[in-house]
Amino acid sequence: MLDRIRSAAIFGIHQATVAIGISLFPMAVFARRRLGVNLPVGRLVETTGEVYERAEE
Repeated sequence: MLDRIRSAAIFGIHQATVAIGISLFPMAVFARRRLGVNLPVGRLVETTGEVYERAEE
């Protein structure tokens, strides 16, 4: 039972990072082009996706 709750929580966190990544995309492009700064949003989404996949096993 706790495994299902944990998987659901991790899935929710992953979905939230995807939504944040989508909403921050214009700012990330601006920051890279104008300021020369890379925002690590893609890496955050990948990491949470990997954690979710490991939790499903």
